[in-house]
Amino acid sequence: MTYSPAPATHPFRDPHTGNRHRFGYWATAAIYLSLQAFTTVPSPLYARYAERDHLSPLVITLVYAAYAVGVTVSLICAGHLSDTFGRRPVLAAALAVDALSAVTFIARPGLPGLFAARVLCGLSVGVTASTATAYLGELFAGHRLAGQARNLALLSTAVAIGGLGAGPLLTGLVAEVAGHSLVSPYLVMLVIFVAGFAALLFAPETRDRMVPRPAYHVQRVSVPHQHRRRYGAALAGVATVFALFGLFVGLAGTILGQRLGHISILLTGVLLFIVYATGVASVAITIRLAQRRQTTAAGVLMIAGLALLALSVWLTSAPTAAFVVMFLCAGSLIGAGGSTLFTVSLAVVTGLSPKERTAETLAGFFLAGYVALSAPVIGVGVALQHFSLRSTLSCFAVLVGITACYALAGLGRES
Repeated sequence: MTYSPAPATHPFRDPHTGNRHRFGYWATAAIYLSLQAFTTVPSPLYARYAERDHLSPLVITLVYAAYAVGVTVSLICAGHLSDTFGRRPVLAAALAVDALSAVTFIARPGLPGLFAARVLCGLSVGVTASTATAYLGELFAGHRLAGQARNLALLSTAVAIGGLGAGPLLTGLVAEVAGHSLVSPYLVMLVIFVAGFAALLFAPETRDRMVPRPAYHVQRVSVPHQHRRRYGAALAGVATVFALFGLFVGLAGTILGQRLGHISILLTGVLLFIVYATGVASVAITIRLAQRRQTTAAGVLMIAGLALLALSVWLTSAPTAAFVVMFLCAGSLIGAGGSTLFTVSLAVVTGLSPKERTAETLAGFFLAGYVALSAPVIGVGVALQHFSLRSTLSCFAVLVGITACYALAGLGRES
């Protein structure tokens, strides 16, 4: 088997090549942002779907969780294919699958269509994360100096997390301005996907196809046996973060709707945007700190956010405006702490992984995250069928808080 990697580029020797890589870098960042944003575009609309089709909170959480099923399947079966076929073809395929998902949301708005569209969206995400991250790194190396790698880390985090916040904000603004809330956001995303595909045509390929093509295999998952405790702490960390983010993305609209007495797509979109925007800001501030201090900051922010979340739903006599402010502050603290905890957990896993097994170790890491993205939220949906919102969210906060403390204790130790 022979493999010919893309030649190293030197922008000072070949300005044209450097410019192409620079364009490809920013184009890929924009494409990654749009693909991430699409995963949360439906989030402010779940309450509207529930009202229109008389869906229970449990059904809504199942629709949301269908996305995690697609992610898991794609992550294991296709997350590594860009190493074989190149970055551009796989990223183009992700755009096409998300476009198909958007069309499904529009053309098949009933419950089966919602499930199908969410699974398709998950299939796209499973290949996007690994492919876009690797592609950004290779394009960055083609036009920047190695000493500027921190800029790449910040951009990757901002795009991955910030994109999740951009989706609900786009939905809220488009629905407010254009109306037709269950159609117009998806039409806007289709236009963005077409523009992204066009930009991708002009970006350079950084990973040549393998010739001859190796035999297909699913992505293996492995655990570094000599570092099981710290690896387990990192898995608990990513599970905590994804469970909390999943709660806000899947149920924020329902919670706000119950408290306000009406559905506000714009308010839900703004709330979710702030949760993720504070996450990006937190990582930008704490990334220069030592890992132990990052872990401490993540713990303080998350525990404070969980406490405020539980308190907000118990203060039933508080004015509606006060509840919204408390819920917003809780989301902001959780977003800031969760994003920092994710960064620390990912850094720990990367550091523990043998170079020849990095992909396998990361597969286990993200698999834990995406399982936690769906299972706890489904549990909340089931609990809401039998218990009050106050009792359900309080129990959720306690359980997640315990998991977070375990993760923080393990990650705070020196390796």
